Amino acid sequence: MRDFERVLTRTMIADHVWDYDFDPMTNVIDVYVTYLRNKIDTCHEPKLIHTVRGAGYVLKVE
Repeated sequence: MRDFERVLTRTMIADHVWDYDFDPMTNVIDVYVTYLRNKIDTCHEPKLIHTVRGAGYVLKVE
């Protein structure tokens, strides 16, 4: 929430959460974002978590 409306790359998220070098070819970030979407966005409108193709993820209200 500190970075509301700021696009965060998968590498930025991994560095902040796990604090180690991570393989950019892995889908672990995508899996956890899916878990978050299932908890946060399933029954609510507007959606908060958005994918920015080729960049990462952003929290925003459209």
